[in-house]
Amino acid sequence: MNFEHLIQINDPQNPLVLPMTRDQLWEGLVLRAEQPQLFVIGLDGCTILAQEANTMERELHYGQATVRDRVTFTLNESVRYDILPTAEHVGGSLTMTIEEPEEAQLFLRFEYRTTLPAAENEDDRQTSEIVKSAYRESDIDTVRLIRQYVQGMPGEQDAPLH
Repeated sequence: MNFEHLIQINDPQNPLVLPMTRDQLWEGLVLRAEQPQLFVIGLDGCTILAQEANTMERELHYGQATVRDRVTFTLNESVRYDILPTAEHVGGSLTMTIEEPEEAQLFLRFEYRTTLPAAENEDDRQTSEIVKSAYRESDIDTVRLIRQYVQGMPGEQDAPLH
């Protein structure tokens, strides 16, 4: 199953939406990769197994279950999570890409590629829609939490998150 959607970060037409800079959004995406337990409900812990300039290998601990993934950073552009498939967990990837079609316009694109089969009957379609809805809600929460970290930062609004 493949799924993608876009979340608008800045809305120049809505003064109630506090604008974020590209750097702030990037710092929030890095924070999500380095400290996922702040963003993912049910995640007990994260162990970073290896870290290089643009990649990170992690183990995510959910109770008795452990999921391994690889995070790839493209500076100020995207973060890609590749989940290693096991007998208990489907593999797949999630890429979060910052898009800035014009000045003051900022979006975050979420692209999911999973090993879940394409929907072939009504039950599969319902399951697929439930999974997509869960992904969408999780992504909205990610953006909400990044906004909270940005708003809670001391000093200038464009100060780094960490």
